[in-house]
Amino acid sequence: MSKEFIFYSPNFRGPPLISPDFLCAGAVFLATVASAGMMAGFGSTLALAKKRSPEWFNKGFLVTTAAPETGASLALRALGWGSLLSCCGVGMLSFTLWKILGVHNLTEFRLKMASFFPPVPKTAESAAGSGCHEWDSVFKSK
Repeated sequence: MSKEFIFYSPNFRGPPLISPDFLCAGAVFLATVASAGMMAGFGSTLALAKKRSPEWFNKGFLVTTAAPETGASLALRALGWGSLLSCCGVGMLSFTLWKILGVHNLTEFRLKMASFFPPVPKTAESAAGSGCHEWDSVFKSK
């Protein structure tokens, strides 16, 4: 990383701060790579489905008496209902847990969870900080 992307403050005792422009460029890059990967996966899945059974693949595009709804509209309706149910379910689970524990903010929630679960033991590597690691040591089995 070059020096123009890093801010150094004499009063700050931590890792150097990274420029907002550099963070935005990184976010755009990651979003682009993720989008390209998703489009490639979706396209290859469609190509595989069309290759395996082209007649059934083509029937999904038109409304017929056998299929009163196109495959795309059926998939969008299923995606909508699935998204709604999953968001509502996670929201209800979170709200119920929040009320059962009787917490009022995230700090209280963190302290309550810390009282329920055992602490994570500190190792010599994690106590040293989150500096650069060698790839071999990261993926080495213990």
